[in-house]
Amino acid sequence: MEPNEQQQPAPPRIKQPPVLFNKTQVLLARIAELVGGPLITYWNNPQGGICHNDVLALYEILEKIGRQDTLYLFIKSSGGNGQASLRLVNLLRRYCRQLIALVPLECASAATMIALGADEIWMGPLAYLTAVDTSLTHELSPLDRDNSRVSVSLNELTRVIGLWRAEHADSNENPYGTLYQYVHPLVIGAVDRAESLSIMLCQELLAYHIQDQAKSEEIARTLNSTYPSHDYPILFEEAQTIGLQVAHLQPEINTLLLELNHWYSETGQRATTDFDDTHAHSNEILNIWESANQQVYYQQDKDWFYRVEERRWIALNDNSSWRQIERVNGKTRNKILHIN
Repeated sequence: MEPNEQQQPAPPRIKQPPVLFNKTQVLLARIAELVGGPLITYWNNPQGGICHNDVLALYEILEKIGRQDTLYLFIKSSGGNGQASLRLVNLLRRYCRQLIALVPLECASAATMIALGADEIWMGPLAYLTAVDTSLTHELSPLDRDNSRVSVSLNELTRVIGLWRAEHADSNENPYGTLYQYVHPLVIGAVDRAESLSIMLCQELLAYHIQDQAKSEEIARTLNSTYPSHDYPILFEEAQTIGLQVAHLQPEINTLLLELNHWYSETGQRATTDFDDTHAHSNEILNIWESANQQVYYQQDKDWFYRVEERRWIALNDNSSWRQIERVNGKTRNKILHIN
């Protein structure tokens, strides 16, 4: 080495998330024995969400389980795409006569929609559903401080208009003229249309087990327009009051589901490797589906570059994919699922 040469430091080792298939399989078997039927688990980490690709992942699980009289579905999710929720419930219903949702923790927004499609919702002491009023991120939505598009809900827009009219009761001025300076009119139109879609989705999901159309419409409208915020927690008693078929989770089952959530949280922990201030790599597991002897999960695997002039991160070299673990004849094998 020349006197002025300096040895370059080795690049940091890229973090890999732990896949704890052996631990979660033991718990699945114990829970399935207690409930008396096959169990399917669905878990999202905070960066994950319900999406249309989940339907194909679930199909892989269901094809190996086959048709059952009753299926038990553990859900832990902060939500996502409501139309994907309808497709997921429709697929589950093709493989069972009765569907039971097991909810020990968060089951929010589009995840609440999945629970609506179940004949019964078993809730633990920490469990909650939420309102399903529609919010969306449009290409013309306002920008936040990080230069990212923000989600806009119809409930928020309606409340802004109401407050404006209360303050300008003596004026004939149209409040939308002021609002359009901050929210594009196409965004307002898209959100209004999306609320009608949300009510329709709820009614279709409830129709799987509620034949009284007036009752299902009342529940749908309550979930879409009654609560003061999208994240308002609907606890056991409130869920019962609005007409949902809920029951208490047995303490032993609830404890095992919380332990299962612990291992999924370990699997879905942040796995970001920072190279410098503007370059990083993420390797997180976002969505997990699992049943006896099989697990399907989505792993984010991409480089990130921070574009300073735009104040936002740009994804590069995206190798993210769905992956599957199967146990066959006592042997475990892994493969990539080509789901697009």
